[in-house]
Amino acid sequence: MTDMPPLQFAEVNGIRMGYYEAGPKTDPVPIVLCHGWPEIAYSWRRQIKALSEAGYRVIAPDQRGYGATDRPEAVEDYDLKHLTGDLVGLLDHLHIEKAIFVGHDWGGFVAWQMPMRQPSRVAGVVGVNTPHWPRAPRDPIEIFRKRYGDSMYIVQFQNPGHEPDRIFAANIDKFFDFFMRGPMPNRAPGAGGPPNLAFPQIVAAYDPARDPRKKILTPEETSVFVEAFRKSGFTGGINWYRNWTRNWRLAEHLDHTIRIPSLMIMAEHDVVLPPSDADGMEKIVPDLEKHLVKGSGHWTQQEFPEEVSATILDWRRRRFG
Repeated sequence: MTDMPPLQFAEVNGIRMGYYEAGPKTDPVPIVLCHGWPEIAYSWRRQIKALSEAGYRVIAPDQRGYGATDRPEAVEDYDLKHLTGDLVGLLDHLHIEKAIFVGHDWGGFVAWQMPMRQPSRVAGVVGVNTPHWPRAPRDPIEIFRKRYGDSMYIVQFQNPGHEPDRIFAANIDKFFDFFMRGPMPNRAPGAGGPPNLAFPQIVAAYDPARDPRKKILTPEETSVFVEAFRKSGFTGGINWYRNWTRNWRLAEHLDHTIRIPSLMIMAEHDVVLPPSDADGMEKIVPDLEKHLVKGSGHWTQQEFPEEVSATILDWRRRRFG
């Protein structure tokens, strides 16, 4: 795979997980990079190279349901207890006591959950686009439904029948052509009304020739994503979303305050996770630093890889030596 270390495998938490590793094994506080949806460990290829060449040990797994990692059948097998348990299992496999967890998109939710569920295994957390929030006052799916309507992709993902999974699988090339682009040109932060988040229908009707947004991947990079999802399908990744209500219920007893060094990297033009979502994070993440990547859309570590890597490296050196 282009620009990636060799693929390795570990038996963790009842599944076989594929992962990539680079950098010195003597690094006392390794960095674990957690991808989001619809991605794989390959999304971190630039950070793996930059962080390992700077002298740090870096591990990037294909998480449960994605890429080279197993895809269990049961929807409940994709809740946050399982997802965080997989990462603990990976640390155990590699004989690592504590790590810094860096997460983008859904990987960010998993990274912020690690110190809540596995505090003895986490040295620090970096959220890329994904902030840490208090527990919602009511079922988040009902909040999404009220705010964005029934067509919002996360709401659609809850419906039985797996129709979004089939739409995406039937349009894999169009899917990644639509998703893997930068922000709308000349779009001011927060401009316009609510975004159209009916992603299954958008992908089905998508015409790349009419899209003014800049592609962020080369054809070779795009083919890595397309081939990975052609093999895996989309159900495993979408099952993470199908546990949203379950995760909310199971988190009722958890302390949501993060008491370790933390970094929040925000993207100026992310429509789904705007920088304003991180307002007030300091109330539950007291040891927090923030960095805004100007000009970036949602795929921040791929759109601005040098800035993201440099920001993580600077924070890592200052906070952990």
